[in-house]
Amino acid sequence: MATPPQALSGVRVLDLTQIISGPYGTKLLADYGADVIKIERPGIGDLARRMGPFAGDDVHPEKSGLFLHLNTNKRSVTLDLKTATGKKLFFELLEGADAVVESFAPRVMPSLGLDFETLRARNRRLVMTSVSNFGQRGPYRDWKSAEIVTYATGGPMWATGLPEREPMSLGDNVVQYQVGAASAVATSMALYSAEASGQGDHLDVSLFRTQASSQDRRTTMLIGYQYTGERNVRSPVGASTAVGVRPCGDGYVNIMGSSHRFEDVLRMMGQPELVEDPRFSDLVARSQPGASEEFDAYYIPYLMEHTKRDLFQIAQSHRLPSGPLYDSADLLADGHFQERGFWATVDHPVAGVVTQPGRPFIMNETPWQLRNPAPVLGEHNEAVFGEMLGYDRQALVRLKRMGVI
Repeated sequence: MATPPQALSGVRVLDLTQIISGPYGTKLLADYGADVIKIERPGIGDLARRMGPFAGDDVHPEKSGLFLHLNTNKRSVTLDLKTATGKKLFFELLEGADAVVESFAPRVMPSLGLDFETLRARNRRLVMTSVSNFGQRGPYRDWKSAEIVTYATGGPMWATGLPEREPMSLGDNVVQYQVGAASAVATSMALYSAEASGQGDHLDVSLFRTQASSQDRRTTMLIGYQYTGERNVRSPVGASTAVGVRPCGDGYVNIMGSSHRFEDVLRMMGQPELVEDPRFSDLVARSQPGASEEFDAYYIPYLMEHTKRDLFQIAQSHRLPSGPLYDSADLLADGHFQERGFWATVDHPVAGVVTQPGRPFIMNETPWQLRNPAPVLGEHNEAVFGEMLGYDRQALVRLKRMGVI
């Protein structure tokens, strides 16, 4: 049976991004069919190649778990864009490209002579997506940033952390992945427009702006502040009666037993009579200081008698929104993810067999496909510069000796 075409089959993307946000966006394009040619610095490559964790705890540029995840289905070529010959090769690649995605500081592409107007003069239908900290224009344009800086300035950091401490950001790189997803959506829409109109576009994707307009609490908090002048209040852990994360027999579980669901929690516990206790008899009583701790004296002993997976099922059977707090091993073992084909196994020539997250959403007619593992640095130089652009082996050897590729 022939493999069905993917949603972005026939689209070619030149990928000048590195680390997380840009590569996650181009990964989504590649995973749904685009031919993404990742252009990396000769001998160095994407800095994510040096970021852990590493397969088998072997610190090696081809074994970075982060790089392996973010660069599936891409092809890697090495190219020094600071050289005249490197620019010449890039312009030759540009002729057959539909999009360029880059994540340099805003000054870099113009300084290389690769600004959008120059590129568009060679390819009128080109879509160029620029991912940067604060955008291509504005007073903050050239400022440095980091995950926690962007989350603080553009995101809902005032609302996260312990109430008695300073605000804290969420762990890991939440902002980076949100921006990557936004850049993939924006690029796809612009490609659709270019196909219809014949004219490309320059997309300005800012980490700061993406966070300031995020639906992840930020917009609702800003609207609330506009009307009331009040900032969001950080609640202490376990502050709400029968709501939120609690310990259980083998870890933690999150059960939402708020307002009208409280009596469902009591039935789940086998203690429906507690609704007659004046401390818990109505919402006002359950909202009083200390009510949560008093209820936990009944609640936590019950939770400790069960595993998080059992509680997940028991709570759901009582129509209570709930879920276990999974670690990585739990996620891998969960039958629901397995049945829906979420995990993908790839055989990498250096890292070996690796299991990693697969399709983020399901398209039945134009499906996600894992065509290739993340590329070794410069793995496709011969295929791209030789077979695609027509350079023979002698020319490629000469370009490598010159440091161009």
